Amino acid sequence: MSAKSWSTDNVRPIEGLSFWRDVVCEAVLNVSPKAPSASFRASLSGQVFGPLRFASFTSTPHFIEREKTHVNRAADDHYLISLQRSGHSHMEQGGDPVVLEPGEIGIIDGTRPFRVTFPDEVSRILAVVPRHRIEAQAPWLRGGASLKIAASSPYADLARLHLAALAAGSVDVRQAELLTDNLCNLLALATAGITADPDMRTDTQMQAILNYCRQHLSDIELTPRAVAARFGISVRTLHLRFETMGLSFGRWLLESRLQECRRALSDPALRARTISQIAYDAGFGDLSHFSKAFRARFGEAPRDLRHMQ
Repeated sequence: MSAKSWSTDNVRPIEGLSFWRDVVCEAVLNVSPKAPSASFRASLSGQVFGPLRFASFTSTPHFIEREKTHVNRAADDHYLISLQRSGHSHMEQGGDPVVLEPGEIGIIDGTRPFRVTFPDEVSRILAVVPRHRIEAQAPWLRGGASLKIAASSPYADLARLHLAALAAGSVDVRQAELLTDNLCNLLALATAGITADPDMRTDTQMQAILNYCRQHLSDIELTPRAVAARFGISVRTLHLRFETMGLSFGRWLLESRLQECRRALSDPALRARTISQIAYDAGFGDLSHFSKAFRARFGEAPRDLRHMQ
């Protein structure tokens, strides 16, 4: 789905705030915005993939409130994830107010009332993600107050990259789903300190590692050292994580790449792509090795599978 854009520059100043309310309700969540000045200005671009919504916006000072009536009218349950790009945001939802500085990420439960104040000009990226997708990875967030992930968090850099890609307006449905899965894992890793259960933290980290590796299968430099460095763990720890699955890192990677090639070779929509292109895109740098491994795994050559399809 292509991105849509809105700007108060396209309406009369007196209509700016009501226009902004309609825009935010359509692109993000149902809220009531209020502004201290009649010269309020704002612009937003975003896209929607079913229950997933992503947007980026800039505005002059104002605040938004999500009240019980907004929650009761909502068809789905969501979390609101926000990346502060510039300016400041004051989030209030149970507990003490949380102030977001540039580079920090805020998490708010969309099924409960909240208020967010923007005291100065602000620029933010937003993601609206179904509750079950985040709580499947981070159940400890359920029923909590608004919170933030510091800009210096080990997983903040990756989370920011995912949010920026999702809000850029250039991803398709499949890419949005993959990026959202990774984002949920990253948010879980970044907030895992809230729980005292070390096994849960380990499981969450392993899911994030697997999702990251699946997303980067085409990278021939996807090595244990590179993955361990990305997640701030030792290579030995990475190998131990894979051993709990009964596989080595190398075996898991080979199997995943072979399965991706088999899927692509069986897809009529990819008929125009050559076998070598499919192999390279899956991360194989040696066609001879790919053919031998494919035959050993599936009992037939890649060209024979394609011919049968």
